[in-house]
Amino acid sequence: MRSGKTPVVLMGKLFLCLWALVACAQELHWDKSMAAAGKARQEGRYSEAERLFIDAIKEVEGFGPGDPRLPASLNSLAELYRTRSKYAEAEALYKRALAIREKTLGPDHPEVATSLNNLALLYHDERKNAEAEALYKRALAIREKTLGTDHLEVASSLNNLPVLYHEERKNAEAEPLDKRALVIWEKTLGADHPQVATSLHNLAVVYHDERNYAEAEPLYRRALAIWEKAGGMENPEAAATLNSLGELYRTQGKYAEAEPLYRRALAIWEKAGGPENPEAAATLGSLGELYRTQGKYAEAEPLYRRALAIWEKAGGPENPEAAAALTSLGELYRTQGKYAEAEPLFKRALAVKEKSLGPEHLDVAISLSNLALLYNYEGKYSEAEPLYKRVVAIREKNLGPEHPDVAQSLDAYAALLRQAGQKADAEKMEARARKIRAKRPREPGRDLH
Repeated sequence: MRSGKTPVVLMGKLFLCLWALVACAQELHWDKSMAAAGKARQEGRYSEAERLFIDAIKEVEGFGPGDPRLPASLNSLAELYRTRSKYAEAEALYKRALAIREKTLGPDHPEVATSLNNLALLYHDERKNAEAEALYKRALAIREKTLGTDHLEVASSLNNLPVLYHEERKNAEAEPLDKRALVIWEKTLGADHPQVATSLHNLAVVYHDERNYAEAEPLYRRALAIWEKAGGMENPEAAATLNSLGELYRTQGKYAEAEPLYRRALAIWEKAGGPENPEAAATLGSLGELYRTQGKYAEAEPLYRRALAIWEKAGGPENPEAAAALTSLGELYRTQGKYAEAEPLFKRALAVKEKSLGPEHLDVAISLSNLALLYNYEGKYSEAEPLYKRVVAIREKNLGPEHPDVAQSLDAYAALLRQAGQKADAEKMEARARKIRAKRPREPGRDLH
């Protein structure tokens, strides 16, 4: 009996050995495919990267529905699409990866938190802030529960959520999260780690937005010093800090200090992702704004147009990022009194934002203000008034009726009414604005219209 079983046992062992060899070969091939795709993406060969990621997904789908390499592959392709502003394609992949991980690992697994964070980043890019915030918070809660409050993944979540709050002008909520993240990074990785530089940058942005330049500048400079020491000045995150420090100097009128920082950032973006890198478009817009504020309109216009072309190529004519370039170009023309050229740009920016963000988003209010101000300059008071009404309504709904930004909107509306000869109505608006400011002085920040 014993000898009769031996061949079966040997065949079983042989099968297991062969299966292990095949599995090892498959994993090695998948690893190579993913590495090649990642390299192509890093070098700006996006079409090639897409093809390689798709091939890797097709390969790993044959390993079984629960194979952990499948959601990893899906996330990599989704990230490529997200950074190329192909949001619909990215969302489907992120959701599929999330569903796989929730089913195979359970709803509170750290890998599920990673998928939630990825999907939140996508919604954040799309300005779907309510959806993004909920996912960021869920990811943070999972990580704190499963990994501990001082874990690096917790710090990563703490970095993302305040960026969202900062964009919503909720700096009071953003600052303590940024500070907590910085403490974790410094304690765990050391004071000179590149991730500490990223955290310093994020905290500096909060102070920058509050016009607390004395606090922001040394943080930006410390972040740059870390990148320099680590030999990472070609890193896109270093470029982001260069760009932000340039913005800091530009807003203070230090144009000579700002320009070389912008140009250095632009060179890094272009080297990292080619001349059509969407990140380069943001710096092109910043450099254009530098020239516009100095009255160098001829230098500013081609930069704005190049930024617009990049955004449109990356995400189509309705890319939300394209709206920023359209607005900048419109402001350039308005500044020069070229109202006929400015109007269609402002209208197009407004349409893009309304479609992508919804009609009651705060960014929509900014576009409405730009168009209303243009009509005001042209003496088209009847066209401007309903726009200002919408601006006030949107800001009241999003920020509350006694927010300082509401007061600023009321002042702009009142100025229009005065010019239109409606003095009594203007005085009511001005009185309400004064009452708001007396209760809650406006926090220094980016200018609104």
